[in-house]
Order: sequence, then C-alpha cells, then structure tokens
Amino acid sequence: MSDWKLHQKSFEYEQIAPHLLPHSAWLGHRAFAYDLISFVKPQCIVELGTHWGASFFSFCEAVKDNGLAAKCYAVDTWEGDSHSGSYSKDVYGEVEQIAAALYPEVAVLIKSTFDEALQNFEDNSIHLLHIDGFHEYEAVHHDYHTWLPKVAENGIVLFHDISVQLHGFGVWRFWDELKAQHPSFQFDHSSGLGVLFPKGDTAYLEMYPHISQQLQTMYSDR
Repeated sequence: MSDWKLHQKSFEYEQIAPHLLPHSAWLGHRAFAYDLISFVKPQCIVELGTHWGASFFSFCEAVKDNGLAAKCYAVDTWEGDSHSGSYSKDVYGEVEQIAAALYPEVAVLIKSTFDEALQNFEDNSIHLLHIDGFHEYEAVHHDYHTWLPKVAENGIVLFHDISVQLHGFGVWRFWDELKAQHPSFQFDHSSGLGVLFPKGDTAYLEMYPHISQQLQTMYSDR
C-alpha cells in the first residue's frame, strides 16, 4: 500500500452540475474509483451504463488529473430500463455537454446497446470495465460474459449494486458466483461495489484481496 494515495478530491463536474449528484447511488465510490485509476493507470476504461455520469466523470477526472494517455468510453442508450425508469432526452444532452466542456480529450460517449458497442473494442484491450446496466441476474451474466474477451490480462472489472437484493436485482447473486472463482474484494456501502480480477493479477494486484478490510475502512465513510 506504500504507493497508494488518498486524494482529497473536489470533482469539477460537481461544481458545474451539482444537481446530478442526488440521482446517483454511486457517490460513495467516487473517491475509491479516483484513487484506483490514479494507482493502476489504465489506458482504456469502459463503462456499461452511465445515466447521469457520476461514476463515468469520476473516471474521466482521474485520467485528466494524472495526465494519462487514456480514454474513457461510456456505453448507454440513455433510454433507461425498468429498474432506472425512462430517461428524458435532457439526460444525454447534459452528459454530452459536461463531457465536452470538462473532458474533451478523455471522454467518448457511445450511444448504443452494450452488444452493439462490442465491435468498437479489440479483444484484450480494456484495462478497467465497469458494469452497471440492467440489474437482473440474466442481464449482468450476459454483459459480463460477452465483454470478458475484451478485458485485458490483469484487467479489472467493477460491478455496482452487489448489495441490493430487492426489486428483481440479481447482481448480488452473480457476484457471489464470481468471487468464489476469482481474486476480488468488495465494498458494501452505496449499494455495493465489487472489484474483480478475472484474468489473473500481477504482483501489485495480488495485494488487494489481503487488504480488503483496510480499503473498506478507508473508503466507507468518504
């Protein structure tokens, strides 16, 4: 953990669009996501399911602040589903405006289904994949397995909502299966965030399972 840094971060998008924040259950994970990207320095970040962009813009800002030669891709139809509800056209428009204003060299918005977007990425090219789409078991199972070939060796996959067991959510059940098969750790606050290493890990990634309690303590109240 000697190279891991805790940043006291005030996010740019929070200053220009504070009304976006109450819409997101991801707020409690922004600090960890920022510090993770600052530490790992991924070159290609892909998010499946963006909505208002609280998670996506946190990734973008970490890339920008660290001067990384990386791109962040947001994949979403911006139409909504039975869990999130239907989106108005204003949602995509505002996300587009923030991306262009604050992260023009980093953010790429792909307005499509997840399956349609697969063709945009080579196998083994994604260093950080965030899955936060439709939350039924079958949907997250499909999203993970269709996108797994795109994940790089030593790549990281994030799953949101692993703590929610209501309203037909099934991410928690799929997460229980995955963490029994691969190195991982998790956070239970803010609807839960699972951190998975599905294709093995390097020496510095091997430490994560052993410090999971320390990370939970560091970020659960941030």
